[in-house]
Amino acid sequence: MARMFEYFVVCGIGPEIRTVDGSKGYHGNEYFYMSSLLDQFPPSNHSLYPPPPPQLSTCVLPAGVQFYLSGFDANNASTFPRSYPIVLTEGDGSKIYLSCIAFRDPVSEDIADAYRIPSNSYVDKCICLVSRFPSFRVLRNALEELFSLCFSDEGSSKPIWDVISFLVSNVPLPTPGKDRVLFAIENCLLSVDAPPKDGLPHADISFQPLVQCLDVDNLIQLFTAVLLERRILLRSNKYSLLTLVSEAICHLIYPFRWQHVYIPLLFFSGVDYIDAPTPYMMGLHSGVDASYLTMDGVVVVDLEYNRISTSEEIPPIPEPELSCLRGDILKLLYPNVMGIDEMNAAIGGSSEQFSKGGNKPWGEDHDLQFRFIFLKFFASILGGYRNFIENSGNHVFNNQAFLKMRSRSTNQPPEPMITQFLDSQGFMDYSERGVGSEDDSNNLLDKLQDAIGRGQNPMSIFPSSLVEPEIITISDPDMGVSGSGAKYTYDRFPSIVRTEEQEEKRKQILAAVSGSPEFSGRQNPSSPSVRKDSKADTLSPMERAAERERMVLDIKVKLQGLWLRLLKLGATDDPLSSFEYGTILALIESDAEGIGGSGFAECIREHINSGWHCQLTDEQFIAVKELLKTAISRATSRNDVSTIRDGLEVSAEMFKKDANNVADYIQRHLISLSIWEELRSANYATLVTAQLIVLASHMAGLGLPDIDAWYMIETIAEKNQIGYKQFIQLRGILSHIQQLRIGYWGLSSIKAQSVLSHGLPSPLPKDASSEDQQPAEATGVGRNWVQSMFSRDASSRTHSFSRVRKWTSDAANENGTPRKQDLTTAGQKKIQTNVRIIRGHSGSVTALHCVTRREVWDLVGDREDAGFFISGGTDCLVKIWDPSLRGSELRATLKGHTGTVRAISSDRGKVVSGSDDQSVIVWDKQTSQLLEELKGHDAQVSCVRMLSGERVLTASHDGTVKMWDVRTDTCVATVGRCSSAVLCMEYDDSTGILAAGGRDAIANIWDIRAGKQMHKFLGHTKWIRSIRMDRDTVITGSDDWTARMWSISRGTCDAVLACHAGPVLCVEYSSSDKGIVTGSSDGLLRFWENEDGGIRCVKNVTIHTASILSINAGENWLGIGAADNSMSLFHRPQERLGGISSTGSEMAGWQLYRTPQKTVAVVRCIASDLERKRICSGGRNGLLRLWEATINI
Repeated sequence: MARMFEYFVVCGIGPEIRTVDGSKGYHGNEYFYMSSLLDQFPPSNHSLYPPPPPQLSTCVLPAGVQFYLSGFDANNASTFPRSYPIVLTEGDGSKIYLSCIAFRDPVSEDIADAYRIPSNSYVDKCICLVSRFPSFRVLRNALEELFSLCFSDEGSSKPIWDVISFLVSNVPLPTPGKDRVLFAIENCLLSVDAPPKDGLPHADISFQPLVQCLDVDNLIQLFTAVLLERRILLRSNKYSLLTLVSEAICHLIYPFRWQHVYIPLLFFSGVDYIDAPTPYMMGLHSGVDASYLTMDGVVVVDLEYNRISTSEEIPPIPEPELSCLRGDILKLLYPNVMGIDEMNAAIGGSSEQFSKGGNKPWGEDHDLQFRFIFLKFFASILGGYRNFIENSGNHVFNNQAFLKMRSRSTNQPPEPMITQFLDSQGFMDYSERGVGSEDDSNNLLDKLQDAIGRGQNPMSIFPSSLVEPEIITISDPDMGVSGSGAKYTYDRFPSIVRTEEQEEKRKQILAAVSGSPEFSGRQNPSSPSVRKDSKADTLSPMERAAERERMVLDIKVKLQGLWLRLLKLGATDDPLSSFEYGTILALIESDAEGIGGSGFAECIREHINSGWHCQLTDEQFIAVKELLKTAISRATSRNDVSTIRDGLEVSAEMFKKDANNVADYIQRHLISLSIWEELRSANYATLVTAQLIVLASHMAGLGLPDIDAWYMIETIAEKNQIGYKQFIQLRGILSHIQQLRIGYWGLSSIKAQSVLSHGLPSPLPKDASSEDQQPAEATGVGRNWVQSMFSRDASSRTHSFSRVRKWTSDAANENGTPRKQDLTTAGQKKIQTNVRIIRGHSGSVTALHCVTRREVWDLVGDREDAGFFISGGTDCLVKIWDPSLRGSELRATLKGHTGTVRAISSDRGKVVSGSDDQSVIVWDKQTSQLLEELKGHDAQVSCVRMLSGERVLTASHDGTVKMWDVRTDTCVATVGRCSSAVLCMEYDDSTGILAAGGRDAIANIWDIRAGKQMHKFLGHTKWIRSIRMDRDTVITGSDDWTARMWSISRGTCDAVLACHAGPVLCVEYSSSDKGIVTGSSDGLLRFWENEDGGIRCVKNVTIHTASILSINAGENWLGIGAADNSMSLFHRPQERLGGISSTGSEMAGWQLYRTPQKTVAVVRCIASDLERKRICSGGRNGLLRLWEATINI
C-alpha cells in the first residue's frame, strides 16, 4: 500500500552559506541567505524512493533565511512560528503537497564558530511533511503535533526522529471511499480518509478564504481569467492564503485542469518570472517590490484589499449564465438577504425555506455547494456539447458548429468569452482525455446535464455516503514503553544522525571556511573576495542541480524582460546602441553553456505563439537579425544542434514576414552551419555548392519540386563517390532549405522548368503529373518552418519532411518513369475503422507485449492466452487484456511495482516485467499472483525476456545483462556488461548468442554458453535504439541516422544503411527475403534488399507522419505503428512471390493491406499480433487503441 507521507525534511542554513544573490559567507543579519536541505527521512541514500525536488529548499522558505539576535518571544508576534501549506509542480505536471512550519532555531555551534557568527544567534529553520495526497489538514495537524512534541516541556517517550521515521514509514494512504486510517503521535489521535473516486476530486481545503478575500464580482472575474488562461498574479501578506486561494480556484474549474505554469508561492528571488509571456498562475508575498516589472496583460489580484487590476480586458461571462452564477453564489453566501428579496417578490410565499441555515458557520457542506454552483455553470454554458464531438475515437470537438448552435439559441453573435474558452489548452486537454464520450462513466458534468434534462435532483449525481469506511489502526508498539520511562526534550530541533561520510564532509567544509577570509567577517555581498576555495565550492549533486535550475530560469526571465523592452523602443531610438541590445548580446556571447542563445530563441517563439505578428521597424529588424546570427554562430562553435534549430525556426518566422530578406537570411544564417566547412574540404565541394545556390534561387518563388531537388543532389553525390556520413549531411542541408521554401511560400503548385538555369535536364519527363510526383498526404496548405522536420512536434516535422523523400530507386523504374506510391488515391485502399478504445491505466502506457503462439508453444491453436496483450504504465501496474472479450477485455491487474513499468515478456505460464524501481517481478499468468521479485540491478530495467527452463534475461541502465533462475529466485550470472545503459537486446536461445546495444553506441555480442564476449562492433556514433538478430546477421538502428548490418562469424560490418533523415528507432529482419525494414523519426518506412553486390533501398513508404516506433515482420504480414497513433498492415501475396522474385526485388513485393483512421494521440509503445491481424498502441493518455484489420471491411 502506498504511503501517506513521502518525506519529512528540514531546511535552513547548512555548512555552506551563500546570500540569495550568490555571495559566499556570512555578511550580517540584514541579509537573506539561501536555504539548504539539512535532513530528510527516508535518507537520501534510500534506493526505493526518488529524491525530493531540487527546488524544495528554496520554495519552503520563499524569502530566504535570515539570522536573528533572539529567538521565540511570547510578547513579540513576529517571532512566532509560522505554519503554511505549499504546492510544488513537477515536470510531468504532478503535484507535491507540503505542510511547513518555519521558526527561529539556534545556530549550530560549528557553523557559528567557522563563520564567526555572534554567539547566541538564531536563524530561520523550516520543517516539512511531504505527500502526494492533497490532504492539507492531515499534513498540518501531523506536523504541528511533531513540532509541539519536540518543544513541549513534558517531552516525548521516544527520540523525535524515531517518531518521525515510524510516522513516515507506516501510515498508509487510504483507499478512496473505503478506508479510514487512524494513527497517533504520542497521545494525539489523528485520522485520514478519502472520498469515493466517483465524486468531485478530493479537496482538503476550505473555500471560505477565497470568498472572504474577494467579493462576488471579483471572484467571477478571477474565475473567468483562469478559464481563459491569462497570466495571473495573486498578492497577499500571508503565505497560506496564496496557496489556499490558488488551490481553490483550480478546483472550481473542474472538470477542466490548469495546464500552464503553477507556482502558488513564488520565492522572492524569482520575482522576474512575472514578466514571462506565457500563461501562469503565481502567488507573491505583498511585501516584495514588483513595481519595476512591466506587468503588461498580467491580472493582479490583491487578496488583502479585494482588488483586481489588468491592462487587458477580460471578456465577461455571457448572459443568462452570468446572472445565474452570481445569484447562486450570493444565495449561498447571504441566504437571509436573498431569502428576503425572494419573499418580497413571491406573493404568499412561505418563508420557511429561506430561514434555514442563515447563521450556520462555513463548513464542508458549504464547500460542496460552492463547488457544485460552478459545476452547474459549466453544465449550462456547455449545454449539448456532446453532440459536437465528431468521433468517439479521437473526441474531436467542432468548435464552430457549437458556437453556431449557441448563437441560434441566444439570438446573439458568438460571445468572445465562449470562443476563447473553447480555444484554451484546458478545454483541448478535456477533449483529448476523451471526457464527454459515451464510454466515460465517471464524468460529473455529463451526469449533471443528464439529471437536469430528466428533471431529477441535481445533487443525486454525488455518491451516497451510507457505507461506513473500514477502520485501519496504525499503532506504534514502542510508544510509551521505553522501559526507563525517560522523556526526550529539546531546546532546538535536532539533526538526524549523520553517517561518517556526511560528518567528514561537513568538517572539511567548515575547516576550509574557518581558515579562509573569504567566508569570515562582514563583507559587502556585491563585491566578494576574488580568492576561490575549491573545497568550499563543492556542492552536492542536488544543490548543484537546484543552483543550475535557478541560473537557467534567471537568464531566461532576464532575456524575456529585455526582449519586451527592446520591442517598445521609440522610433527615434537606435536598437543597436540600446542597453537592451547590448545586454542580450552579452548574455549570448558570455554564456559557455548556450543558455543565453537558446533562451533568446525560446522567448521569441513564446512571444510569436502568444499572438505577436512580428511587427518590427527596420532598425529593430536588423538588431534582432544580428542577435540571432550571433546565437546561431555561437551554437555552431559548440556543435549545439538544438539551439541552431531553434534559432533557424524563429528566424524564419520573422523573416517570413518580409520576403525581401529571403536571400539575406539564407546567406547569413544557413552558411553559419558547420557542414559548409566540411563540404569545402571535399573534391565535390564546388558542384554541391553550385547546386545548392541554384536551389536557393528557386526558393524566391519558382517552387522547385522536392523530387527534382533531391534527385539532383543525389546524382552529384553518387558521381563523386561520397560516403554515407556526407550523404546524411547533404540530406540534412537540403531539408533545411526545402523547409525554408515551404515556410516562406507554402506548397507551390508551379511546375518546375524542364531545364534548370544551370543547364542540367530534369530527371522527370515534362508530362509527369503532380500526382505521380507527390504522395497523397503532401497536398494541402503549406506548413511553416516551426512545424517542419526540426520542430519538437514529431508529427508536424515529419509531415513537412514527407515531401523530401524520393530516391532514384523510388522515383523511377528502368524506363525512367515514376512509380506510383502505395496510396496514390484514397480509393485504392480501404480505410479500416474497426478500432477499440480500451481504458484501464491511470497514467501513460509505457510497455506493451503481445502473447504469441511461439511463446506459449501453441502448435495446434488451442491456447486461450495466445493473442493476449499485456501492458504496463506510469501507474506502476501491469494489465492483461483479452481482445476477444469486447467490452470486458481486462483479464487481470498485476500490482507490485513502485515505479514505471518499462518492459514485459511472458511464456506459457508466467509474466515477467521490469520497472524504473530497479526490480524484475515474475507473475503467475493464471492466478495473477506475484511469484518472485528479482532484485540486483542498480538502475531502471529496460529489457526483459522469458526463456525456456524457467530462466529470465534482463538488461538495465546500469549497463548489465543478467540471467535469473526463477525457481531459486537468484541471479545465475551477469552475462554481459556495457559501459553505459543498455537500451535494447536480442538473444538466440538455440545458439546462446546475446546481442545488446545502448548509449555507448557499441553493439556487443556475447556467447553465453562459452562465457565470453565475441565482438564489440564499433561504427555508430550515437545511441543504439534497436537491434535484431537472425542466425549470423545482426541489424542495429541508431540515433546517428543510420542502420548497420553486421556478420557475427566474420566480425565485420557488411553494410551501412544511410538514407533516413532522423534517428533510426526500429529495425526488422525478414528472414524469408533476407531483407531489412527500417523505421525512423522522419516517419519513413524503408525496405532494403540484400544483393550480392550490396544492399539497396527498393521501396519507400510515406503514409506515416511521425516517428516509426514498431516494426513486426512475419512470413507474409508486416505490422507498423507510429508515434502519431497511425498504424498500417502490409501483406505480401503468396501467389505473386514468383513474379516478384524474377525481377530481383522481393522486398518490393510488400503492399499496403489496410490502415485505420488516425486519431489525435501521442503514442508511447506498440505491439502487433500478426496471426490475428491486430495492432495495439499505448498512449500517453493511458488509453489502449486496438485495431483489428480483418473485421468489418
